[in-house]
Amino acid sequence: MDAISNGCGGGLVGRSSSVAAPLSRYESQKRRDWNTFLQYLKNHKPPLSLLRCSGAHVIEFMKYLDQFGKTKVHTLGCTFFGHPNPPAPCTCPLKQAWGSLDALIGRLRAAYEENGGKPESNPFGARAVRIYLREVRESQAKARGIPYEKKKRKRPTTAATATTSNATNSSSSGMVVDGSGGGGSSLSDHHHVGGGGVSTTTTANNHVDMVAHFHQQPNTSSITSI
Repeated sequence: MDAISNGCGGGLVGRSSSVAAPLSRYESQKRRDWNTFLQYLKNHKPPLSLLRCSGAHVIEFMKYLDQFGKTKVHTLGCTFFGHPNPPAPCTCPLKQAWGSLDALIGRLRAAYEENGGKPESNPFGARAVRIYLREVRESQAKARGIPYEKKKRKRPTTAATATTSNATNSSSSGMVVDGSGGGGSSLSDHHHVGGGGVSTTTTANNHVDMVAHFHQQPNTSSITSI
């Protein structure tokens, strides 16, 4: 280890080497998702470059991931369609849950720009992708019988309410308030996924399955060009 004198008594001060801080769970997952998508493009028939990737290819990628899904999606012909708690198993397929896809696209959209992509050409932010995700959300909500609720707007803070109340009281009582003195006061047009699931989706397990699939079958023949 290199050492330098600190100038007072000949003591030695160690020169510490810079160590990269460990990635957060979100950053680690984003990196794995990005590498998985790049591998998907490489295995595409014919292979796709990132520059040629469009919103349609992103939608195709999400449909491809359904084979790794853990969420039971009831079809219209299923007896349990719209049933929030089915009493028995059925033969409906397993797919990716809307929440998992929505989070995935958010991470890939950020990763695209972090790797040099321009925001205006980001395929993960394409209108077709947003429409597709909305259709998946609505169809899964109907299949589960449990609608997704929109986030409620936050009410005004107590301080703001109190200030407004004081101003109203002052005005009604004929008092003049001198302002100089003091006072107070964050999908596809042509694709539709039916039905939603009732089982729990495990994102980490899904990712492990996807990565294993890509490495075990580098020349996946099921990927077709749009």
